[in-house]
Amino acid sequence: MGSNPVLTEVNLTSLPKLAEGKVRDLYSVDDHTLLFVTTDRISAYDVVMKNGVPDKGALLTQQSAHWFRILSEKVPGLKTHFLTTDVPAAVSAQEAQLIRTRSMQVRKLKVFPLEAIVRGYVTGSAWKEYAARGTVHGTPLPPGLRECDAVPGGPIYTPSTKAPLGQHDENISRERAAQIVGDKYAARIEDLALRVFAAGQAHALERGIIIADTKFEFALDEATDEVVLVDEVLTSDSSRMWPRDRYEPGRDQESFDKQFLRNWLTENGLKGKEGVEVPEDILRATSDRYKEVFRRLTGKTLEETLQG
Repeated sequence: MGSNPVLTEVNLTSLPKLAEGKVRDLYSVDDHTLLFVTTDRISAYDVVMKNGVPDKGALLTQQSAHWFRILSEKVPGLKTHFLTTDVPAAVSAQEAQLIRTRSMQVRKLKVFPLEAIVRGYVTGSAWKEYAARGTVHGTPLPPGLRECDAVPGGPIYTPSTKAPLGQHDENISRERAAQIVGDKYAARIEDLALRVFAAGQAHALERGIIIADTKFEFALDEATDEVVLVDEVLTSDSSRMWPRDRYEPGRDQESFDKQFLRNWLTENGLKGKEGVEVPEDILRATSDRYKEVFRRLTGKTLEETLQG
């Protein structure tokens, strides 16, 4: 199961806690800096499971850090909120040991209330909508597509609202997104989301992974009026990822993400139910998928990364 204990609750006393999300807890370091602490909690269908996935917090943190570095090189003009995976000096030695592998310091910015979703393949809710109406996110696609076919003409931007905890995000049109954040920022978010996705897809494909879709978040650096990539990036929590060598349109794909857990919940009539305790073997299998995609994307195991 791995030597590290599964951590679903983190309560640092050395820093003020600002927020607790489904997976991440947010602390204030100073006026300009936040600390993201990623727990081993896992959510599916907008509900947090009772127990956590081994090593998940460390995997998501280190994978995001890896992507922030890669994408900053590959996408001209891209700014991110990532600063360092070092633990702030203000954190006590005991607490630092607890969060050392699962935390990152980031710039404090004003987050746009949008999920910037990019879809490269017709899968999940996009497939359900297409099968019913021939559209994805209200946009008509050519007839005759199979489940998990690539979107003809390349990836599409399909924004949603960023709902408060416990509520569901709502798919919205690009016009509605522009009304929420303003035309200028909406256009920049869409442009960056598509370019970051394309760069990430190309990088992953060289390593045998198809990134089918993902969600990004962006924020505004009010000092420079720049749109900045924030939150987590291209992780198994925020993206659908498939093994390239087993890809076969016309069916649901094997995946490196939490689709495995979603399928188990659905098969057992537990979709959307609160307080679900997930069997150890399902948690371990989910952890193994996260570890495998991490190894392929970074070229190192989690252990090797943390030693480096």
